[in-house]
Amino acid sequence: MSMPTPTEREQLAKSFKALSSPNRLAMYLDLLAQEETSVAHCCLGDLTARLEIGAPTVSHHIKELVNAGLIEVQRDGKFVRCRLNAAMRTRLAAFFSAPQ
Repeated sequence: MSMPTPTEREQLAKSFKALSSPNRLAMYLDLLAQEETSVAHCCLGDLTARLEIGAPTVSHHIKELVNAGLIEVQRDGKFVRCRLNAAMRTRLAAFFSAPQ
């Protein structure tokens, strides 16, 4: 990976800041695990139950992850479904696999 542009550096910094929260990191890792088991998305209620975090807290953290470009959400009736932002996941993977 070549040196990120100023815009890319800003986006990466937003992502790192969002993931610096233990709850948000746990949520991101949970979504990553769900994706690896071929589940394309996860409902907010599932995250609340699996991570033992209250619904208002999960909603707050989801908003932060969305603002950082790490995940995408979609309303489906009364459900809110989340999934990883594939483009950002690819960008992060490239950043961490770049030679020093």
